[in-house]
Amino acid sequence: MLSHYRLFPKSLGQVISKFSVRELHLSFTHGFWRRSRWGQPFLQAPPGAELWVWFQSSVSDVDTTWKELTNVLSGLFCASLNFIDSTNTVIPTASFKPLGIINETDHKFLRYAALPREIVCTENLTPWKKLLPCGSKAGLAVLLKAERLFHTSYHSQAVHVRPICRNELCTSTSWELTQSLSVVFDLYASGSGKREWSLFKMFSRTLTEVCPLASQSTIYVDITDRDKINDTQELMPPAPSVLNTTVHGKWRSYAVYNLLNPHLYSASSHSLNIALKWKLSKQFAIPEVPVFNAKRYVSGFGLQTGKINTLIYNYHPYRAFPVLLMEIVPWYLRLYIHTLTITTKGKDNKPSYIHYQPAKDRECPHLLEMLIQLPAKSVTKIGIEFERALLKWTEYPPDPNHGFYVGSSVLSAMVPSRINVEMNTTKVTPLLTRLFPSVDASVYFVRLYTEALLVNLPTPDFSMPYNVICLTCTVVAVGYGSFYNLLTRTFQIVEPSGGVAKKIANVIRRLRGVPPI
Repeated sequence: MLSHYRLFPKSLGQVISKFSVRELHLSFTHGFWRRSRWGQPFLQAPPGAELWVWFQSSVSDVDTTWKELTNVLSGLFCASLNFIDSTNTVIPTASFKPLGIINETDHKFLRYAALPREIVCTENLTPWKKLLPCGSKAGLAVLLKAERLFHTSYHSQAVHVRPICRNELCTSTSWELTQSLSVVFDLYASGSGKREWSLFKMFSRTLTEVCPLASQSTIYVDITDRDKINDTQELMPPAPSVLNTTVHGKWRSYAVYNLLNPHLYSASSHSLNIALKWKLSKQFAIPEVPVFNAKRYVSGFGLQTGKINTLIYNYHPYRAFPVLLMEIVPWYLRLYIHTLTITTKGKDNKPSYIHYQPAKDRECPHLLEMLIQLPAKSVTKIGIEFERALLKWTEYPPDPNHGFYVGSSVLSAMVPSRINVEMNTTKVTPLLTRLFPSVDASVYFVRLYTEALLVNLPTPDFSMPYNVICLTCTVVAVGYGSFYNLLTRTFQIVEPSGGVAKKIANVIRRLRGVPPI
């Protein structure tokens, strides 16, 4: 039970207690992380909204609790999570293991759902900032200006709640809340087009003070490429310390700024503006190709059948490793599971584990989970054919010709490192590497999401009902109007009365001796 709300947000703690939540992971993402251009992300999330929750074993009706929880979170984060229902909810059997300490690993207490069409805006950012102990009044949250964050190529905000041990013997536990925000700024779109950056240029703000409730507040600046370019970059103010560690199987160097140190702040402005300047003009460095990568696309023609293709890359020079693939396909794309093909280097690659749950129309989606071995320096292609269903006319969205979204595939793997490292649990590591700790230093965990697919379905001509309605209304109006006019109008015989011209004409006729009219 949660009872200490000095730092932990009470609004979220009450939700966890009421619905007996063991773990909660929620993310809102705008854009797609380009791994080939931006490298390996710390925490990747699929486009749109993603929610997966582990419930405690005391929950008797998980489906009802799941539905109530999504409605509450929808109001808490001002999102469309209330659209999560049985048609987009699955129960994974192998993916999404608990990240915290948990005694119950029965997957019947796990629920996963994604809304790839969810639009992320400032309405979602404001509740996220309110969960912080100091809100957006002090600390790093001062930089989170909405008009700057959403004018970027990629924006992802997440909330992770899990139970952890307080000590090494795990005699007592506590709840851990991790709030992450990933942003990719486009220098060309912002108008600068230079590699130089600063906190003020990116966020139009500087750091003024630390959150008074924070026991640690640190900024890490990646300076790994400094030695490769003969020290042509300058970091201002100079970093007090440098941290060398391994992140995602690679040696990284970070300039560390401890914001609790008052000497970092300018004496005149009492603010901190970290900036990086280049002494020489250099081209943008192309990041190294990640060891593990994946792509997905739809092939075929017409509006009857098609094929979903997934390419999984293993660029490791000499080590193979298994990968767990989870594919969720809506019910209106009817998969032909007998057409499933897995090919690696021109040969069939038989999965060591496979789980398939067929969809039911308007009830639940397809769920496909496979454990596939990826050889070294290989590309594995997975293909499965599908048939498009014809929906009822009331089931189409307001913009049916835009297409229907299919959520991202989820790939989980323990990727081998390219370097030899020694495990040292006492060494300081960046905060984001603690969410996926690794017992073996030679491997690291990666959860990868592919692109969301946009599929067109057979769409009726919605202009024809409009034409029929207009024509019918016209006919009814004319016919009914005429009939109603005949029934309600009264007819009277009116005797013609002479006017001034008639009287004058009769006078003239009398004078001439002619009978009057």
